[in-house]
Amino acid sequence: MKIEHIGLWTIDLERMKEFYETYFSAKSGALYHNPKKGFHSYFLTFDSGSRLELMHREDINKPNIESYGYAHLAVDVGDKQAVDNLVDKLKADGYALINGPRTTGDGYYEAVIEDPEGNLIELTTD
Repeated sequence: MKIEHIGLWTIDLERMKEFYETYFSAKSGALYHNPKKGFHSYFLTFDSGSRLELMHREDINKPNIESYGYAHLAVDVGDKQAVDNLVDKLKADGYALINGPRTTGDGYYEAVIEDPEGNLIELTTD
């Protein structure tokens, strides 16, 4: 078994698509639109084959607070230098660094940043 994809509700679908394409080399499929439900989505595919579905519907509103459920998306970027380089680029472009880079107690080298809508992304390598 494998996880086929993870879905993420977004406020600004195009901005989020551009973010993941720019910083994570994701490749986007065509925009899907279901006019009956007012639903729009993009499937983004990463080099590893993993996929992220960015979804938008006008009636979906999510407060940016911690709660039970998914806490972060972890992306293995290759090595420590790649983590450091991506952190530097994201910070220079105005994205929030939440913590790190650091080596965690379980042996990962990681940093945590926020995407444009405040979702946490762990930039990691082991």
